[in-house]
Amino acid sequence: MTKERKMPKSFYWGNSVSSMQTEGAWQADSKGLSVYDIREETGTTSDWHDAIDEFHRYEEDLDLMKKMNMNMYRIQISWSRIVPDGDGEINEKGFDFYDRLINAMLERDIEPMICLYHFDMPLALAKKQSGFLSRDTVTAFVKFGKAVIDHFANRVKYWITFNEHNLYFTDEVFQISGYTRSEKSIDHMYTIFHHTMLAHAEITNYVHDNYHELNIGGMLAYTPVYPATEKPEDTFAVRKQSEFIYENINSLFLGKLYSPEVQQYIKNNDIRNDWRKEDHEILSIVYPDFLSFSYYRTMVLDAEPIPEYEVPNRYMNHSIEINKFLTHSEWHWNIDPLGFRNVITDLYNRYRIPVFPIENGIGIREHWDGENRIQDDTRIQYHEDHIKAMKDAMFIDGAKVLGYLGWGLIDIPSSHADMEKRYGAVYVNRTNHDLKDLKRVPKKSFYWFQHILSENGDNL
Repeated sequence: MTKERKMPKSFYWGNSVSSMQTEGAWQADSKGLSVYDIREETGTTSDWHDAIDEFHRYEEDLDLMKKMNMNMYRIQISWSRIVPDGDGEINEKGFDFYDRLINAMLERDIEPMICLYHFDMPLALAKKQSGFLSRDTVTAFVKFGKAVIDHFANRVKYWITFNEHNLYFTDEVFQISGYTRSEKSIDHMYTIFHHTMLAHAEITNYVHDNYHELNIGGMLAYTPVYPATEKPEDTFAVRKQSEFIYENINSLFLGKLYSPEVQQYIKNNDIRNDWRKEDHEILSIVYPDFLSFSYYRTMVLDAEPIPEYEVPNRYMNHSIEINKFLTHSEWHWNIDPLGFRNVITDLYNRYRIPVFPIENGIGIREHWDGENRIQDDTRIQYHEDHIKAMKDAMFIDGAKVLGYLGWGLIDIPSSHADMEKRYGAVYVNRTNHDLKDLKRVPKKSFYWFQHILSENGDNL
């Protein structure tokens, strides 16, 4: 007999974004430049100067979230808005903006969550010391993080340090860490990742030492991988890739240091990652209050094209197969709600720590004709299937889940600055090269969210 699946009253439903994809106002109120501010537009991407201008329109956007019955908004505090050169004086005007934004959330009973770093390194630190390749950047980031925590601790209960922390253990690290060197070596990958883990641990330990009422967690980008065939080599490659890209980082989040397999790999291959004796104590006492993650899709791995001595961090560079059993978006991202359930259940089974999916959604190319409502039934189906899968993880598998945050539920430029890949339940009237009027227009999915969240998701 199936018991009634009533969601916890404390459950969070909401939206997730980054500052460079929402705020705009790239030079307002003495903000310093970030590495994104100088990236030029291309034929298929925009620049990062305006985004959706939430800096000036946050009241309107929060009203829309409130109408959707959302009760949490995960934002990022822009490092260069608070510390224009990354390692100097505090820009109080930067804090003034985030004070207004967070106070406006609280006035609407929307719980804030703060992410401290979402790829937008202050340009000065990128130029001076190649971002997180330097320990000096770790020191500067920890100082920035402590200042932000001290400022908002009385209003913000939920925190994460790095968005999608495992990306710093892949080649994506060279795009998101302020890296300016040309080598893009494994030594540099492992060094930057180690530095970001130290920064995460120092900030997390600071929170636990000084603010017992706050909750801080680690975050990964989960893209589970299936073996392409029954061949043992495929299964072996999938397991190894998962150990390096997921389980090793979870081990570090829990104060268990690098996994034995990763430690042995570092030793066998003489990888220089700037490990120092004092790092052991910093990393061994850290612990998370929750484990959070993004989830959009799954992938398939064929081991055969992988070079014999390739580092496991790069396995997915060589072989991503199309999953013939699943449907896909235009960008070949497959749709796999069961994979979402598997991540939630597996995380909670392994670590017995509350789980928090804080990014989930589907990118779709959409155009508004200026009058009629966008009928985004594919998005509705995607979120419905994934929320149902999450509820299965909770009520059938026994996982403890804190909430469900969709990604970019008001349209924003994608992570690669493409405004045509839209994730939102609200359309923002701009293209890659024409800002138009930035009008916010609810899509069909807006009203679907409004309905299901009016009953805390119990009506699914």
